[in-house]
Amino acid sequence: MSQDPAAISDRKRRVLELSRDYLMPARAAAWENLGVPLVIGRREGYRLWDIDGHELLDVHLNGGTYNLGHRNPELVEVLRQGLDELDVGNHHFPSEARVELAQKLAALTPAELHYSVFVPSGSEANDLAIRVARRATGRRKIVALEAAFHGRTALSAAAGQDDMARFFLADYPDEFVKVPFNDLDAMEQALRGGDVAGVLMETMPATYGFPVPDDDYLPGVKKLCERYGTIYIADEVQTGLGRTGHLWGIETWNVEPDVLVTGKGLSGGLYPMSAVVMTRHVGQWLTEQGWAYVSTFGGAELGCRVASRVLDMCSQPQVLANVRRLSERLTSGLEQLRQRHPFFTAVRQLGLVIGLQTASSLGGMQLSRALYQRGVWAMFSGFAPSVLQFKVGLLVDNAYCDLLLERLDAALSDVEKENA
Repeated sequence: MSQDPAAISDRKRRVLELSRDYLMPARAAAWENLGVPLVIGRREGYRLWDIDGHELLDVHLNGGTYNLGHRNPELVEVLRQGLDELDVGNHHFPSEARVELAQKLAALTPAELHYSVFVPSGSEANDLAIRVARRATGRRKIVALEAAFHGRTALSAAAGQDDMARFFLADYPDEFVKVPFNDLDAMEQALRGGDVAGVLMETMPATYGFPVPDDDYLPGVKKLCERYGTIYIADEVQTGLGRTGHLWGIETWNVEPDVLVTGKGLSGGLYPMSAVVMTRHVGQWLTEQGWAYVSTFGGAELGCRVASRVLDMCSQPQVLANVRRLSERLTSGLEQLRQRHPFFTAVRQLGLVIGLQTASSLGGMQLSRALYQRGVWAMFSGFAPSVLQFKVGLLVDNAYCDLLLERLDAALSDVEKENA
């Protein structure tokens, strides 16, 4: 760490002031009030630097966008080479780059998933997933979790926690039913009327702090969907692309969804890319109406080239083996820290999908600030601020893990002194 993270140069002060004035007044003020006046400058691998020089190990990864690191050299080269011949492309016509990506997704996603539609963001992907479930079933209702986050577009927001949908008068309480996480009885109660189009499920709810479902929960939800003619939609925006030690988190439970949504990391952190992957049955509409859903920037050809290489990299056996090895190393290190720090009460973990439970209702926020001071950027969980999200990259090495644990140890001590 080269500079005081609380120091604010004239350059940074100007960016913060202009952000409050023109761009994100409430958000910029919230970060400053938390003691995190971060303005990101240089970024490389699994590190980023504030424009004033403060180095941070990045275990937020913007929700997994940087699974393969910031500006991964192999992906940067793919993008550079693509610029020699490609641009966004024309969404109306067949495309070699889009076909290549779609074939790979069909081959690498579970079982019967076949058709892909590309969109620029996870929010739009979940929005479309809801629509295709409605088309396939002729029903309108969607069941989701009480503490879910699926994006901020109209339908994806309505499927999440209600407050932000209500903020824009975009909540639809008669059409979006919310049930508690890990409760099969509540799920069956919601589905038994036979009028639900789809169940939209994050495999591990990220904004709720990555709680790990019981072994029978997700398979049980899938069986209920089959029983009541409902489409199972797996939101793998944060748990997919190798983070769990499987390419897709849902594979941990051998569940075969009818629709799989991927995003964030599919972009390689370089070009916005998300996808809705569907079975032939759910995607039948693609054979009936070619213009039912179109997006000028969905499936941009440059982005498809990057995403195709992301899939190649994340599905490599050695990469998935590294995730499992790192998971074991972190499990051991985190357990040692938990035993020494009363503030740190539990670990929620599946591979490198990790949440750190604290003893305080706002403990995740406290720990996020303390880690920032110590040279680590990790985000607290928005719907469970007692939990810190701890998202380690797929390609980090032992030295990085050891330094990360060392800084976490120091930050935990800082918070405990602060609370004493």
